[in-house]
Amino acid sequence: MIRISNAGHCFRFEHWLFRGLSATFAPSQVVAILGPNGCGKTTLLRAICGTLELKEGRVDLDGHVGFVPQALLADQAYSAIDMVLLGRSRYLGSFNVPGRRDNERARECLDEVGLSAIAHQRYDRLSGGQRQLVLLARALASDCEILVLDEPASALDLANQGIVLRLLQHLARTRSLTILFTTHHPDHALGIADTTLLMLRDATHIAGATGTVLTESNLARMYGVPVRRVDVRSDGEIAAAIVPLHGLRHDAPQGTADR
Repeated sequence: MIRISNAGHCFRFEHWLFRGLSATFAPSQVVAILGPNGCGKTTLLRAICGTLELKEGRVDLDGHVGFVPQALLADQAYSAIDMVLLGRSRYLGSFNVPGRRDNERARECLDEVGLSAIAHQRYDRLSGGQRQLVLLARALASDCEILVLDEPASALDLANQGIVLRLLQHLARTRSLTILFTTHHPDHALGIADTTLLMLRDATHIAGATGTVLTESNLARMYGVPVRRVDVRSDGEIAAAIVPLHGLRHDAPQGTADR
């Protein structure tokens, strides 16, 4: 569980990124954080992970945090299993090496993200989607109760975006994890998030149930661009998409209807 109480932070005097932010995120809950560049999304993640001290307020956690950065480029020839074993460091002393249980747990986590077959391949030679999943397995290997991800699908193709998002939803339900991720894709929040936090340019925020928060008016206010929500039904499922109206083309293609 994550409890954020009256949180606020600024790097320059009185230039607040966010202020008065309070929210509680429970186990088995998926939370999406959206906002324009520079609004403090990554700063809030750092406060939750304990690597930044807030100027105001506090963050209380029930459980260990596993952090998943955007897919890392690695110069050293670590294997995928070696990268995952780094997640076991919280259980090791300064001069200890991973034991049998650590190796077993690392393999279990690689299997959970569907990558057991590439355990001994070099991390720096994996695809972007595979590297992202290895980093997710590394966080899971720490036996975390809270999973925090910084734009986990930002550099992935459409197929790998779906793989990562479905996996996050599965982990929240089966492991009772509290999962919090930042994204620039409202569609991803609509797809898997129970709760959404919108961080606005004026240091205010909007938080609540995803279907209630992700309205056309709220998103237009946040991004400064008019948007439309489109629901598409296929094979008994409804997929929601957010379409920004940038005005890039004024000549509508034939067959396109004005809304």
